[in-house]
Amino acid sequence: MDSSETTLTAEVSPARSRRPVPELLVLPRPVYARVEDIPRRAVTRAHSHAWIQLSYASRGLLQIRTVQGLFVAPPQWAIIVPPGVEHTVVNSPDTEMRSLYIDNSALLVGSASCQVVAVSPLLREMIRHFSTLPALYDESGADGRLVDVMLDQIASATREEFSLPWPGDPGLYALCTAILQDPSRPLRVKEWSEGLKVSERTLERMFTRQTGLSMRQWRLRARLLGALPLLQRGETVTDVALSCGYESTSSFIAAFRQFFGVTPGLFARSPD
Repeated sequence: MDSSETTLTAEVSPARSRRPVPELLVLPRPVYARVEDIPRRAVTRAHSHAWIQLSYASRGLLQIRTVQGLFVAPPQWAIIVPPGVEHTVVNSPDTEMRSLYIDNSALLVGSASCQVVAVSPLLREMIRHFSTLPALYDESGADGRLVDVMLDQIASATREEFSLPWPGDPGLYALCTAILQDPSRPLRVKEWSEGLKVSERTLERMFTRQTGLSMRQWRLRARLLGALPLLQRGETVTDVALSCGYESTSSFIAAFRQFFGVTPGLFARSPD
């Protein structure tokens, strides 16, 4: 398989096909399910919605790109996109999308930026079941009560930091792009500071101020998030560790478990 099929990207040009954005002017009910089975890697054009979107792949890997950052979600997690936020969605090959469009009055997102949220087994089954219901489900009956509980589950879902915040400065943007393209490369702070004509200390301060992370923290996230598509396509933990720049499998497993809360081996086992 071409490596461009699986790696995280700052841009969306490697995608193999365009995924259409539905021409939906109003939601027929407070929650609307968009169901798709996508065999190839695909990308949407940059767009926004007047409502909240919960992007969820019950199989596959999602990446959502905004001016604020890159957000990543495998099947154990989903991404909440607030209303009005322009975003691009990239999915891995063989993805099952079960996204929800949610009326703004039905859910309090509490953030102007996208959020990655944990999808519990209960919430996963609720989303799957809701996706089989008609668009004009009975709001006053059992389906309406299911929606109420499902929204409660989304509101209380754990928020995760599975994202890469992007700086606004063009030079720092170029630095982040270079890290993302090859997180295994050494971080040459001196070379970047000389290229941007600032001191190393100033570069570090600028980076932290604009992203909320140090450059080393940012690269660590890029490495770990970049491991997800490799694990999903079935590569061994050792091969993934080497690809992400780790000198030992044990150090990769420790870093992965500290960040994601599970080992790489457990992560690779997709939900049933």
